[in-house]
Amino acid sequence: MKLNILVFAAHPDDAELSCSGTILKHISLGYKVGIIDLTRGELGSRGSAEIRDSEAKKAASVLGLTIRDNLDLGDGFFEIDQTSLVALIKKIREYRPDIVFCNAPNDRHPDHGRASKLASRACFLSGLSKIDTNQEVWRPRAVYHYIQDRYIKPDFSVDITEFWDKKLESIHAFSSQFFDPNSDEPETPISSKEYLQYIEGRAVQFGREINVKYAEGFTVERVIGVDDVLALR
Repeated sequence: MKLNILVFAAHPDDAELSCSGTILKHISLGYKVGIIDLTRGELGSRGSAEIRDSEAKKAASVLGLTIRDNLDLGDGFFEIDQTSLVALIKKIREYRPDIVFCNAPNDRHPDHGRASKLASRACFLSGLSKIDTNQEVWRPRAVYHYIQDRYIKPDFSVDITEFWDKKLESIHAFSSQFFDPNSDEPETPISSKEYLQYIEGRAVQFGREINVKYAEGFTVERVIGVDDVLALR
């Protein structure tokens, strides 16, 4: 099954927080999009791996994903090694995405930066014929990094205003992780009511820069080619 966009995420909910509006927008345009979570988020202070599995399925339904997989590489402990790289290469060759989204290259959680480098390197290696996985080689056309907790100036931003409410719905699918006044689990940096206000504030900030209400920002690894400069905002 070929995907137009494949999203790699260190943890279930990374994609929802950072680029679900962009996912929703492109699915509405008829593109096939999938998410591959690298871990089950089992080291999180709230919930459990099993709860996160269930929440990820719910979020996938909200988003309308074509596929959602989990590589279970080990929350907090996965490395950029041959085992992890081959696991990602196999998925890239299986789904043959045109574009890959992946974690921010530098962020508060160390898994995010490591996942970013892992996915980027796997995309390159997936195009090398001497790496044999009994699959046809495939290299995505581009790798774009979504922006997470720490501010990074985006290279481009996507207007997600029309999809803001649905983005929030996908985030709230992970009810174990975010604000719940009835929860007795430990408070974390993302479980406060203010954190969801922060997510909206970031979207407003990126939106303001392109004269829309809400947007999501991305960074690039290479120069982007443009066919029509008048189509740019």
